[in-house]
Amino acid sequence: MIVLKTLNENQKNAVEYDSGPHIIVAGAGSGKTRVLTYKIAYLIDQGYAPESLLALTFTNKAANEMKERIRELVGTKAEKIWMGTFHSIFARILRIEAKDLNYQNNFSIYDAEDSLSLVSNIITNLNIDLENITSNSVKHRISYLKNHMILPNEFKEKFIDSFIDEKVAEIFEEYENRLTINNAMDFEDLLLKPIELFNAKPKILQKYKKKFAYLLVDEFQDTNLAQYELLKLLTPKEGKICVVGDDAQSIYSWRGANIANMLNFEKDFPKYKILKLEQNYRSTKTILAAADSVIKNNKKQIIKTLWTENNEGEQLTLIKCSDEKDEAYQIAKFIKQEISKKKISYKDFAILYRTNAQSRALEDIFRREKIAYKIIGGIEFYKRKEIKDLVAYLRVISNQNDEESLLRIMNFPQRGIGNTTITRMIAFARKHNISLFKTMTRVFEVIDIKERIQKNVKGFKVLLDKYIDLKDELSAGELSRTLVDELGLLRMYKEENTTESKMKRENVNELLSALSEFSTSNKNAKLEQFLEDVSLITSVDAYEEEQNYVSLMTIHSAKGLEFPIVFVSGCEEDIFPLSNKFSSDASVEEERRLFYVALTRAKNKVYISHARSRYRFGEVAYQSRSRFIDELKPSTYKEVNGGIGRKSLRKSKREMFYEYFENMEYESFDQTNKTLKPGSRVMHEKFGLGKVTLISGTGDMQKATVVFEGNNVKQLMLKFAKLKIL
Repeated sequence: MIVLKTLNENQKNAVEYDSGPHIIVAGAGSGKTRVLTYKIAYLIDQGYAPESLLALTFTNKAANEMKERIRELVGTKAEKIWMGTFHSIFARILRIEAKDLNYQNNFSIYDAEDSLSLVSNIITNLNIDLENITSNSVKHRISYLKNHMILPNEFKEKFIDSFIDEKVAEIFEEYENRLTINNAMDFEDLLLKPIELFNAKPKILQKYKKKFAYLLVDEFQDTNLAQYELLKLLTPKEGKICVVGDDAQSIYSWRGANIANMLNFEKDFPKYKILKLEQNYRSTKTILAAADSVIKNNKKQIIKTLWTENNEGEQLTLIKCSDEKDEAYQIAKFIKQEISKKKISYKDFAILYRTNAQSRALEDIFRREKIAYKIIGGIEFYKRKEIKDLVAYLRVISNQNDEESLLRIMNFPQRGIGNTTITRMIAFARKHNISLFKTMTRVFEVIDIKERIQKNVKGFKVLLDKYIDLKDELSAGELSRTLVDELGLLRMYKEENTTESKMKRENVNELLSALSEFSTSNKNAKLEQFLEDVSLITSVDAYEEEQNYVSLMTIHSAKGLEFPIVFVSGCEEDIFPLSNKFSSDASVEEERRLFYVALTRAKNKVYISHARSRYRFGEVAYQSRSRFIDELKPSTYKEVNGGIGRKSLRKSKREMFYEYFENMEYESFDQTNKTLKPGSRVMHEKFGLGKVTLISGTGDMQKATVVFEGNNVKQLMLKFAKLKIL
């Protein structure tokens, strides 16, 4: 019997509710994970078979933690629950049903880098001129389209407005074609292919609708169109679906998340019930009051009132800094002060920022001040070159049609197979409609490849064939260690004898350890399972709670985490909110939700910092503090001056100039003003710092073309423009 006495009344009601579709609106720190954990255990206790429960999360970390907690409540039954991320669960279903989609069940899963490589190769092979558009831009466009469930045919029929669109459509179509030929899927396919499968094969859909008696979804506000469509397809006719989320924490629209899913839940499930969790167990009263004072400025939201029985707590500290170096210095200083007066350590601190580029100054100061830190979501282990190279070998051993992985390792380590040879082999493969892997067997038929190089290709093919045969005889750990020895990778890195090669050697050894551990922990698991796990790792999965370091991360990466003390850095207009987010109310509201998420990561104390100037885009930019600071309830924070990291009260030339600059009166221009010319640096009260590129017109119609930060080009009437010449 599951005991619910540790839950508050609203949590208990949410756990016990079982009368149809329901949405649990769980405010920050309100114990949603606890509620979802107990609800799953409660359902099992009420007679639901564990294997009939489908529980979907957004990170492996959340899924693993939840399953561990459920195991403590119901024992080994927890192992039978279908629990994991959307991508991992539907990858599992796709492997079971692969043949009905004309795929083999050993298909590869391409991450963002693999997809980018494929797009780049397509652009090269098709000899497409994209003018100034990069491969990365095309790849992001394709991801955007797929996240919105728009496939090549629909894109060509409805959305082509320009020459570039036509080229993107051509690349998109070939991209989808190459994925199929490579027996590969990208991240978006792991959601789109099940929809395709269920719509094309009603019997398969019915099989899973019958199998899953109850659907439970964490972080529902982060679902995109495809994820929501899958939920609607799979929800049992009895409406047994429970979604948990917080519209105030919807921060992923850039990857397709649709807050409308949460706001419109009642339209798709008219007999739904809404249950609210409003008691916060994480933060102090002051932190909650500050966060609430900001988020209440959003118009589109589900009304809720967070409250807490925690103490009042300290005011937020707003640090005014001179520049990004001073900001980093002040953060380091306050960390040391907090540690000296309290029984806390580095692991109790998180430094949050809006963009990854902001970490550089922090890293420089932390290294100098000997503060242990770790970038969460930086260059992740499985995205390092030496790791991706070895994983590419394992992918080809698993799936010989994976052309992108084969291209990556064709000449690694170097074996005398150059780009010209590879290009000729690809042309042969396309002409004869065979895979690149099979082309290696027929390399002697490929025109203009020297006999010596043909032998190199043949030797490479023999090597791969050997490990393909060994795949089912050896464990993943044994196979990979034998392969590394034969390739001589560790020896190669040792002989290079550089700091970088030493790190590569350590990383390869770490991967071998991970493979050995995987084989030991999963006796019957195949290599494909390890490769799938690697493909679906997220940046937050790298966060280790017990390690003693200050965590540096973007606010997006911090979602779902909590820390005793949080620093929110770079709170300036054009950075937070980002300048490209000013275009619509919806974008600004999402930035505000992001600020809310940042504040509510903190248990005890929040520091907010902003700089008066910051080096951006190759020059010094003068900054104004974020509008979100101005939205804070005044009683919730105190302001302190940072300075320039020294005790002297003497102002630097920059500070004196800045004060002068701040106190200047606005001066309206007329046609007689001769000081404004192309090249003049100006400041506009709304658009910020800019450079004049053109003066045109005469009299009252005279205009200046100004390029502001972020390549924001404006034409301003000088008669009305309030510009400061710098």
